[in-house]
Parts: sequence; C-alpha cells; structure tokens
Amino acid sequence: MKLHTLIAAATLAGFGMLATSQAALAADSTGQAAAAAAAETITPAFAEAIANVPGKKMTALVVDYAPGGKSSPHRHGKAFVVAYVLSGAIRSGVDGKEAQVFHAGEHWIEKPGAHHTVSENASDTEPARLLAIFVADSNDNKLVTFDHKK
Repeated sequence: MKLHTLIAAATLAGFGMLATSQAALAADSTGQAAAAAAAETITPAFAEAIANVPGKKMTALVVDYAPGGKSSPHRHGKAFVVAYVLSGAIRSGVDGKEAQVFHAGEHWIEKPGAHHTVSENASDTEPARLLAIFVADSNDNKLVTFDHKK
C-alpha cells in the first residue's frame, strides 16, 4: 500500500472514533493518569500487527491542536515514530535540537528513546493536525510517557 493511501485511510478512520485526551493514553510511573495539556486532542486511528515483522505492530494517532495548543514534553519509549502534518503547521523539537516548523505534507521522525521537548501548534489563530505513526513491540501499549513535573 502506498504511503499516501495509508495516511488517507488512517485519517478517515480517525474521524469516526471518539477523541481522547493524553490522560487516557498515558500514565505516569505511579499509575496515575498524566495531566492533559491544554488545547490538544488525541484520536486513535488504527493499530495493526505487521505481518512480515513478527512481534511488531503499527499504531496511528491523530493529534489535533487548537490555535496555540501544545503537548507536554514526552517520550515514546522504544517506538520508532513518524509524524506527518495533515493540516496547519506544527513546531517540533526533539532531543534538545532547535525546534523546526513543519507544514501540511511534511514529516519528521523520532528514533526510539527520543525526548520530544517541543510539540505545538505553530499558529495562535489556526488549528493544526498531525498523524503520528508508531512502530513498536506488539505488547507495548504505553506509547506516550509524559515528563514528570519538577
């Protein structure tokens, strides 16, 4: 299946699902739900085993940011992540590197263990949406771990 077909299918699947907050998708080490960042909605799109890679699965989430919305700093454990901007513009900074702005049709990757310190809508007036695709171990159900507040 071509990448643009996969992205379109994931996006359409995401529209039909109920939106959930960060709190429903990640828990801190004490088991308490992580506090959701302001103006962000995460919608599961799909999760499928990768037939030719035993023990791995591909999971996709649609992340909607309201104008000025942002995510708390976080990691994705051992997952490899591809983030594809569906609409608007997203500012992203990983592993202490300078944050960059990605526009609709652009993408970035996050290697396993990467620290995603900046993830936010680059606009204070327009919404933004991205598709986050995770390749992880089949038994890895905790795809997002938010930093603890100091």
